[in-house]
Amino acid sequence: MKKNILILAGGLLLLLSSFRADNDVITKEDGMTVITTTTLAEDVEGYAGTTPLKIFIKGNKIQRIEALKNLETPKYFALIKRDLLNKWNGLTVKKAASQQVDVVTGATFSSESVIENVRRGLDFYNKNGKK
Repeated sequence: MKKNILILAGGLLLLLSSFRADNDVITKEDGMTVITTTTLAEDVEGYAGTTPLKIFIKGNKIQRIEALKNLETPKYFALIKRDLLNKWNGLTVKKAASQQVDVVTGATFSSESVIENVRRGLDFYNKNGKK
């Protein structure tokens, strides 16, 4: 009997934790759907660690992408913020998901990590966020 209760409790905990993960990934903010890639791409590393993002979507178009706290070299990550994060702005999610984007010279690892974060975020939106 105790074993069945423990199994049931474990299953319930697993179910609740997976629900919580989705709530951390997709939220609403100022009338936009926001995809946060912190847990979606926790295995994607730049030069010094992960490069989580917030992707803002409205009317099935990318409004903007913001970098979250990371450990990348500030000087090089500033180049990414300036030259890379805006490459998807104004594109439909479908077009943005297939967009070929070049890395920023001098910040290759960080750029590749950001690009993969965007890809994973848009894939998640396509599977879970469209309404």
